[in-house]
Amino acid sequence: MRHTLGTVITGAVTAATVLVGGTAQATPQGPGVTARVIGQTTVNGTDYTLREITIPPGQTTGWHYHDGPLYGVVKQGTLSHFDSSCASDGVYRTGNTIQEPAGAVYVHIGRNLGDTPLVLNVLYVLPHGAPFSQDAPNPGCPFE
Repeated sequence: MRHTLGTVITGAVTAATVLVGGTAQATPQGPGVTARVIGQTTVNGTDYTLREITIPPGQTTGWHYHDGPLYGVVKQGTLSHFDSSCASDGVYRTGNTIQEPAGAVYVHIGRNLGDTPLVLNVLYVLPHGAPFSQDAPNPGCPFE
């Protein structure tokens, strides 16, 4: 059977929901952003955390990067994603999946340019104890 990347990511996020179970609260990622931990577990020095993130209209995640890869699904709204060259590197609508690579070389920002809240389910695969994201300065883009 052949699987698309979207099917694999959706399956991974769904499996993580079952794997990590439980509910906890987490600190918002950026201005106007709220997040809640759906569940988390640690296996062999890697933290697997599933979060639901809500970004109000007109708000952003702020410029940042991650110490491990992320896999997400847009539950509601539209995510406009930009890289450090200020170029759009993707527009993700309800049902779309997104994957973000790890490392300080992949500084990016997520923006909600729509008029409805953006809701994402995101699976973080991070070294044990690493923060969800590392803040980064605006790389010179005319927007935040």
